[in-house]
Amino acid sequence: MQPAVLPFPPCTAILVAAGASRRMGMDKLAWPLAGVPVLRRTLEAFLAADSIAAVVVVCPENRWNLLGCEDFPKPVTRVDGGANRQDSVACGLAALDPDTCYVAVHDGARPLITPTDIDRCVAAAIAHRAAALARRATETMQRSDDRDFSAGVVSREHLWCMETPQVFETALLRDAYSTVAACGLLVTDDVSAVLLTGARVKFIESRHPNLKITTAADLALAAALLEQDPTP
Repeated sequence: MQPAVLPFPPCTAILVAAGASRRMGMDKLAWPLAGVPVLRRTLEAFLAADSIAAVVVVCPENRWNLLGCEDFPKPVTRVDGGANRQDSVACGLAALDPDTCYVAVHDGARPLITPTDIDRCVAAAIAHRAAALARRATETMQRSDDRDFSAGVVSREHLWCMETPQVFETALLRDAYSTVAACGLLVTDDVSAVLLTGARVKFIESRHPNLKITTAADLALAAALLEQDPTP
């Protein structure tokens, strides 16, 4: 019997979930969003995505326990995180299987991501080496001075608000974080790191709400969105 031909090369997701949730005053990843912890909702989307072969969850053990003890349909492992986001991503990279061709990095606090958008990003990364989910800026953009007074309009043409997943050839992302470490830089997302290598990143416009849970208001909005469409 011939082995099945997979539609995607091996891609592992790294779910970054090691932050302390200080701004919320509680563990936002443990919050029962429509009855399911935020982190569990995020994981389920990646387990359902055809493009994802395995998942590495970067989180402390107490958050890992939120995910339940049953067998997952794909390999899921846990590793401890680092002092900041880029250190946590590096911990996830160190845990990848050597055969992993692509890596999709996603914020654990974005529980509304859909398997379809995950697959779209992975397909774009296969075509372009690097891709990231994002949404076009639609609001009027203003720049302020250092006292928060208006200082002028910023054109929103070609402006994007970055989201996750952000998907890359594994070797490319490793090289990017080696550059970040060597230069002593601090980056807030993986695209920023990859741009330092001179690579270009293809933006994939998100088709569904993909907010990052940061405040209590975000939890209320996410719950309302799930009530309208429980299976986005």
